[in-house]
Amino acid sequence: MPITQSTRTSVPRRQVARRVAVVAAAAALAVATFAVPASAATLRELGTAAGKDVGFALDPNRLSETVYKQIADSEFSLVVAENAMKWESTEPQRGQFSWGQADAVASYAATTGKKLYGHTLVWHQQLPGWAQNLGASELESAMVSHASTVVRRYAGKVVAWDVVNEAFEENGTRRQSVFQQRLGNGYIETAFRAARSADPTVKLCYNDYNIEGLNAKSDAVYAMVRDFKARGVPIDCVGLQSHFIVGQVPSSLRQNMERFAALGVDVRVTELDIRMTMPSDSTKLAQQAADYRSVFSTCNAVARCQGVTIWGITDKYSWVPDVFSGQGAALVWDNGYAPKPAYAAIQAAFAGVTPTPTPTPTATATPTPDPTTPPAGTCSVTYGASTWNTGFTANVIVRNLSATPVDGWRLTFTFPSGQSVTQAWSSTVTQQGAQVTVTNAPWNGSIAPGQSQTFGFNGAHPGTNGTPTGFALNGAACSVV
Repeated sequence: MPITQSTRTSVPRRQVARRVAVVAAAAALAVATFAVPASAATLRELGTAAGKDVGFALDPNRLSETVYKQIADSEFSLVVAENAMKWESTEPQRGQFSWGQADAVASYAATTGKKLYGHTLVWHQQLPGWAQNLGASELESAMVSHASTVVRRYAGKVVAWDVVNEAFEENGTRRQSVFQQRLGNGYIETAFRAARSADPTVKLCYNDYNIEGLNAKSDAVYAMVRDFKARGVPIDCVGLQSHFIVGQVPSSLRQNMERFAALGVDVRVTELDIRMTMPSDSTKLAQQAADYRSVFSTCNAVARCQGVTIWGITDKYSWVPDVFSGQGAALVWDNGYAPKPAYAAIQAAFAGVTPTPTPTPTATATPTPDPTTPPAGTCSVTYGASTWNTGFTANVIVRNLSATPVDGWRLTFTFPSGQSVTQAWSSTVTQQGAQVTVTNAPWNGSIAPGQSQTFGFNGAHPGTNGTPTGFALNGAACSVV
């Protein structure tokens, strides 16, 4: 979409050549030390106490910069890759994945105890040329394969994924992207189902800009989410990007969040920055501070708002000046890493919250379950498969219908059409001819009465992909539902 000076918000594009000149104060950053007043809690501490994520967008190449890393480490509880997990970065050539930068973000999250948010699986921008040139059937196959592969790689590490990004126009119609033109309206549902098959536990989000307030675009997204929830399409959250201009935070932000929450989905502010016409001055910075406080306060007031992610740390590396000529100063720290009035305003948004130290989890040994213990009653299995060409992705739900817990499970079944399993997740799969045996992963061996466990796998078929038969859990026959 062409970006004009009058466009209120837009999504960050590929990082272009950075400005050569940087303020003179930045020269001393290598030896600078970031600090907040001793009496003030960090944003991370305040957010944790309030039960909200405070996130930031990370370029892992910046972690070698001392002050950048100090702020990242201390101020945030969630991290999202600015560009490293997008399609052109993770699969630049078809079937050839490049994980270096994405893995660096995931590793940083793990080593610093932060949640990891995934961004983004299907987007018409930063899409590699090879994908743009595919026909309809090949594009759908590539989309499913890409989403499934990326989600599986980070299963158990990512708390939520932006599955589809920016699929609507301002008037509420579908954006005529390569996906829309070649696959039609169903591509969003296909992408969400592929992501769910790849990781049954991760939260799946739709993400867009200019849907923060009540308008035609947010109405269209609301209608889609309502339809998905009614039909059982897996969707768990809506991301409100929130690339604002000072003084233009929508007055209907809370009302909009609450109507999405009423559908049974979480909401997140996913890419917050608040830009101004340069140069900045005290009046603009004061308005910016009030706007940041308003966004955080609104999220704090909505139970299903999971938190706020700021799209970067310092104005020095913001995407805004490269896209919006004459605008900038959109982040919470300035070019020299000094906190702006917005920092104290965000602290004030958590007024009344008393931070307490977060206890360090203590590792405990998990007993190895005995997979030979049979359930005391019955079980059921729900089997679903998405088929293409000579491949398929299966999602299986096993439910314990007995009154006795299952401690360690083994599911057996028979393939009717010569299928074979090629890759599994949340389970271990072995196969002898048509007979398949699936055993639990180390973390999902228990099934309480009335509860279920979910696993999945990719497979190949010779042209026919019939539904398996003869499901049995630890030797007891299961019904198929």
